[in-house]
Amino acid sequence: MLTSLRQRFRNWLDQSLFQLRDAEAGEVLLTQRRVFIVPSRPGLAFAVVLVLLFLCSVNYNLSLGFGLTFLLAACAVIDMHLTFRNLAYLYLTAGKAAAVFAGEDALFELHLTNRRKHARYAIMLGFIGRGLPAIERAMDVSAHSTSHLTLALTTTHRGWQPAPRIRLRTRFPLGLLRAWSYWQPDSRALVYPQPEASASAPPLPLEPIEKSDGNGVAGHQDFAGVRTYQSGDSLKHLAWRQIARLDTDLDAKLITKQFEGGAVSDLAIDFASLPYDMTLEDKLSRMTRWILEAEARQLAYAFRLGDSVYAAALGPAHQRACLRALALYQGAP
Repeated sequence: MLTSLRQRFRNWLDQSLFQLRDAEAGEVLLTQRRVFIVPSRPGLAFAVVLVLLFLCSVNYNLSLGFGLTFLLAACAVIDMHLTFRNLAYLYLTAGKAAAVFAGEDALFELHLTNRRKHARYAIMLGFIGRGLPAIERAMDVSAHSTSHLTLALTTTHRGWQPAPRIRLRTRFPLGLLRAWSYWQPDSRALVYPQPEASASAPPLPLEPIEKSDGNGVAGHQDFAGVRTYQSGDSLKHLAWRQIARLDTDLDAKLITKQFEGGAVSDLAIDFASLPYDMTLEDKLSRMTRWILEAEARQLAYAFRLGDSVYAAALGPAHQRACLRALALYQGAP
């Protein structure tokens, strides 16, 4: 019962007092009602000093004491205005978040726009939430300009990773007061499965087939020319005569022979062909590693995972489509 009441009280604080919202799309304006301000610890100590100065001035009837007390109090009032103004009426926009592999940092791009004639200084931004590190980054925003900032979040699992809630706070200029606001950006990063370690993963599932017009990864019949060496090419096919003619100081590249015809290898990365006793995440990790290896070796590959079936292809678009299917797969293991 007590836990339930505490949770209701926290929800009331979030929704009514701090106005915490769901993801906010588009440009967000920090209005006055969204900026909160309270004295900091140095500010509380400063208030105690002011009270003591005032009591001493009253007790000893010190005119200069009254003057000093009211001067310091006026400085505190001006500081309160400047601290609040430093954060209010900022425009916030979420940028793009690139896809990453599980275990890497998802980078969320943020844009702060200042359309007022005064600059903003020492604004701290950081993710807040249970289990998140208390890491903040500081930034300044000049008058009539936009500043950009990137916040990193370590990913742990595949799928969509939404951006956590962000807290903006400032103590500029004197640090006597602390102003802050909350923002939930409408941004998310796609997290691919973590590739299986190369040391424990089996080689690519190459199946030899006969094709009369194939460009042989394994073809050895008709010499078709030479090309730049690529990772995965056999060292037996290096064109040593052409390599010897190169100027090693200017163009130290390896050249390999290219053949047409003969036996080539058909590469299909198929979820159904993986061992039955593997867990779902292990299967997806292995397929991820095979995709990266096939791209590195310039081997066209087909892809089959549930309803996602892609013909043999190669290139960034094909790689992204396959990795996206792995990241969002929700089928049976």
